[in-house]
Amino acid sequence: MPHPPTPPESAPKYITDGLPKQDTDTLHELREYIDELIDSREQPVDPEDLPDNADPVDTEDDGAGTIVKERVKCGADCTCNNGTGHGPYLYRYFYDESGSLNSEYIGKPGDQ
Repeated sequence: MPHPPTPPESAPKYITDGLPKQDTDTLHELREYIDELIDSREQPVDPEDLPDNADPVDTEDDGAGTIVKERVKCGADCTCNNGTGHGPYLYRYFYDESGSLNSEYIGKPGDQ
């Protein structure tokens, strides 16, 4: 009997524990859902949906959504609130499965 494949280390245990218990039809349906989810996240974000301080950048990044440079302000006691903020930092904006706009921190420009 062939051995099942090894799941990626990045996959959460609650997912990798449950997948082998699913029947083949369900696994095919899950694969289709995952492909659709990836396609959805890789769509560029409408510029009107981005925050006013987000500056889209051209990158060769093949990831999801839209990459922007953004200056951020932290807590109320920081001097950044009197100026332009910290940064710039790179963020990826993308739409999640419900259509809501989300962002994730990528790093400082030049750190990739």
